[in-house]
Amino acid sequence: MNKLGAGENIGTADQLHCFMQAQKGTEMHKNNRQNRRRVRRGHQQNPWFRQHGSDERCNTAAQQSPQDSGRADDDEAPSTSSGTAGSSSAPDLPGYYFDPEKKRYFRLLPGHNNCNPLTKESIRHKEMESKRLQLLEEEDKQKKKIARMGFNASSLLQKNKLGFLNATSYCRLAHELRVSCMQRKKVQIQSSDPSALASDRFNLILADTNSDRLFTVNDVKVGGSKYGIISLRGLKTPSLKVHMHENLYFTNRKVNSVCWASLNHLDSHILLCLMGIAETPGCATLLPASLFVSSHPGERPGMLCSFRIPGAWSCAWSLNIQANNCFSTGLSRRVLVTNVVTGHRQSFGTSSDVLAQQFALMAPLLFNGCRSGEIFAIDLRCRNQGKGWKATRLFHDSAVTSVQILQEEQNLMASDMAGTIKLWDLRTTKCIRQYEGHVNEYAYLPLHVHEEEGIVVAVGQDCYTRIWSFHDACLLRTIPSPHPTSKSDIPSVAFSSRLGGFRGAPGLLMAVQQDLYCFSYS
Repeated sequence: MNKLGAGENIGTADQLHCFMQAQKGTEMHKNNRQNRRRVRRGHQQNPWFRQHGSDERCNTAAQQSPQDSGRADDDEAPSTSSGTAGSSSAPDLPGYYFDPEKKRYFRLLPGHNNCNPLTKESIRHKEMESKRLQLLEEEDKQKKKIARMGFNASSLLQKNKLGFLNATSYCRLAHELRVSCMQRKKVQIQSSDPSALASDRFNLILADTNSDRLFTVNDVKVGGSKYGIISLRGLKTPSLKVHMHENLYFTNRKVNSVCWASLNHLDSHILLCLMGIAETPGCATLLPASLFVSSHPGERPGMLCSFRIPGAWSCAWSLNIQANNCFSTGLSRRVLVTNVVTGHRQSFGTSSDVLAQQFALMAPLLFNGCRSGEIFAIDLRCRNQGKGWKATRLFHDSAVTSVQILQEEQNLMASDMAGTIKLWDLRTTKCIRQYEGHVNEYAYLPLHVHEEEGIVVAVGQDCYTRIWSFHDACLLRTIPSPHPTSKSDIPSVAFSSRLGGFRGAPGLLMAVQQDLYCFSYS
């Protein structure tokens, strides 16, 4: 038997199965043919069989000639379709890949062989890229998309005029309709160093409370990261121009977590959790936004403040008056609450790594999501880790990557590394809604909840941005990445009803590789 190399074909699925069956039944078919020949010779030698056989053939042909001509065509069609179906649904053979276009089996080699053109990973990536290009083409052609069946602008206006919708439902459905019709446009970024914009890749973007600034973390080509702030005040159609304010501050350490901090005024600083490297321990850094651009007249550049907190996975800033000027960091099996002004710290031991955190605004609670899948709240009035400091406990089946407390603080939304997004009732500690379609296997991916617009936004590990209705978990839209999918190029997004400030228009910003895109309502 000849050995097959990588990429050599071994024939179609039908040919393969027919060959195996023919090998097993060769002798049986030979015997059957010999028996039929003997019977045929006996009939030809007998005059009675010759006469009646010819009469029956003539009568049968005369009776079936007008009808079987149509039946013959009908009988041939199923045989053709069954053959096609058999080839398209070819069985899986260990060590081989069936190409539906070429209708051939190709041999697979282990993935560690870099010279092998066919691996499961490369085949999967090729299929995903083909799907992405197809969706991009459909999005460019189809300007008016349908979020729900039988739902469009005319039906929405008609129901509103007839009084079938109240003001809240009308606004929510109007947002859903506008979200489904958003068009992608590239944003022109202006900077004092244009060469850096062409080489530095976006790692993440984070909008402030008023959505007029974006804090960015960019991966530098030579290694490490640098920070910047993009002013969104010039983000107006049709020009869509923004300005990047950069600083010489540079780090070769990985950014684990980032959030806006309100120390001097609203969003005056950026809180960063940096991973340790070599002999340099990890730390939490308060970076003044005035180092990049001043948002208040007469404001002087602030001082960078660093806290030695090794191994921090997550961070959160408190706007609660009972934990004023405080921030929290989630560590390995520990939660640390630090007062920036006094330097006082509270430590709470946990049974797992804390990957996500958020302070409640009204109640003195800090919610934490763990690698074990547990979500628990810490009562900040407990001055030390004693009994009863865990106020609420919820459980996911995988590591929790994001927790979001809703406005009335009666519900919480969380996502995990299994791609599950759940809405929890904090009073009954039960899941009341689940959002399907999110893709995640092991990545640290954020979740964006916008109650005012009634939508939920999340970017999956497959590089698709999905938008759900917060009200009923209906998947409104799936946006493919403008660039080829890659685990290192997962888009970072920011949604707001007022992009560029209070007079801004609603829309979605997407940063991927070196480009920034805007999906606006208008």
